[in-house]
Amino acid sequence: MPPPQSAIAQRRDDLERFEFMMGAERGRLAVTLDMLTDALILVGQHGVYCASTRNPSKPALDLETVLSEINGAKELIQSVMEQLRLKNESLAQP
Repeated sequence: MPPPQSAIAQRRDDLERFEFMMGAERGRLAVTLDMLTDALILVGQHGVYCASTRNPSKPALDLETVLSEINGAKELIQSVMEQLRLKNESLAQP
């Protein structure tokens, strides 16, 4: 069985498209956001099957923690992307 591909190899097309549209740094961060969003979806689907015994309408505590951490990571990435955008805009102005 061949070794698993790196994230860069798996997302090559997305990386090329986003890097072209947004620049290398922001493009890679955008693809990272997409990957985190995919992870949120998968954890959310898993949460449907692993409901909390204390409150069946909520996911288990470990899944709540994972969801919270992924959402926090997305917020941080978005803030970095915004800072890079503002920096690029200020450099572009005469």
